[in-house]
Amino acid sequence: MNAVVYGYLNIDGSITDENQPKIRVNAKHFIRQTLLLFLGLLCNIFFDEQGNRFIDCISNVQHVGHCHPHVVQAIATQSSLSTCNIRFVSPILGECSKALINTLHPSLNTIFYCNSGSEANDLALQLARDWTGGNDAIVLENAYHGHITTAAQLSPYKSEHGANIKRPEWVHIAPTPDVYRGKYRLSDEELNSPEALRSIGEIYSKDIFVLLEELNKDGRKLAAFFAEALQSCGGQIIPPPGYFQSVAKEIHDNGGLMIVDEVQTGFGRVGDTFWAHQLFGHGEEEFIPDILTMGKPMGNGYPVSAVVTRREIADKLCGNAEYFNTYGGNPVSCAASLAVLQVIEKEHLLQHSKQMGILFKQKLEILKSKYFCIGDIRGVGMFWGLDLVKCRKTREPATNLAGKLKT
Repeated sequence: MNAVVYGYLNIDGSITDENQPKIRVNAKHFIRQTLLLFLGLLCNIFFDEQGNRFIDCISNVQHVGHCHPHVVQAIATQSSLSTCNIRFVSPILGECSKALINTLHPSLNTIFYCNSGSEANDLALQLARDWTGGNDAIVLENAYHGHITTAAQLSPYKSEHGANIKRPEWVHIAPTPDVYRGKYRLSDEELNSPEALRSIGEIYSKDIFVLLEELNKDGRKLAAFFAEALQSCGGQIIPPPGYFQSVAKEIHDNGGLMIVDEVQTGFGRVGDTFWAHQLFGHGEEEFIPDILTMGKPMGNGYPVSAVVTRREIADKLCGNAEYFNTYGGNPVSCAASLAVLQVIEKEHLLQHSKQMGILFKQKLEILKSKYFCIGDIRGVGMFWGLDLVKCRKTREPATNLAGKLKT
């Protein structure tokens, strides 16, 4: 994700970005104004140094609202009791773990705590490598899995678009199952057809089979297929039904694991289910990843992330050596995460997200009927995107227009 650039504070408390070094370089603004110093936040409202109010329509981190009283109190209370590192086990670790596990399939029963989504994705790959004995990973076009070296290497969104970190030979890119402007496309009339969507999902999954054949021919061994449950930075892509199940069969037949990145999509954002991957089938058709990663909204702004997997996979991590993370699962992070889970349940936020998703769809459909630059709308719950085009027939992207709307 892009970062907000911060300048240095002057003695009088004002802020400037002129003739001053930056705290962060090579970063982009999320907002039109050159700089804003936010002095206070509450729910989804910012207050700047002039007392102006701003509605936060960007954050995918403060999941239950900025400074939610229950989360603030949980962090403050735990900070007064214990802030020790993970060398000492706190009861809150068990409480948080139990609450998280209860949102997942029973087979996903072992948790590793980390500090960021990037770190969680790095650990997920290590788990897959230790379990399978393989080294290679298959990712999707325009995928984004983080900024640390391994995560960036797994992210075509970065490695294929000007980043200094380039894709290594062990990372293989498959077509993203984008039914609107991907390698295989549906007509406008077919975009809402369950039969057409399932059919094109099978077609996209066959590309994974072809890629696996090439890897085997070259003597390479697969560790994992790595994908976001719903692609975010790559354009709000909703995989067609059956796609993940078909891919999972091919990956498992070739000795690999399915890693699903829910760093941006988890914790009820999609409304219908707690996790986005749970959208893709129920009962016998249920899709269950081998490894799941989570982060961003997990602590409502407090640094915490996690990797969840099966016990037998977890037991292979690091061989005979130990795995250790100084701050992963520390008491304050766990208190923040548990508080977020409690707020989601108490305030019925899954139901709210579902209702808002229905409203978003209705309003976006109205916009689409008025403006021919909107080629497609897609999403679920509180996860939506507009695909802007120069021409609906050709679906040529309206890149400049998108840039103007973004800023």
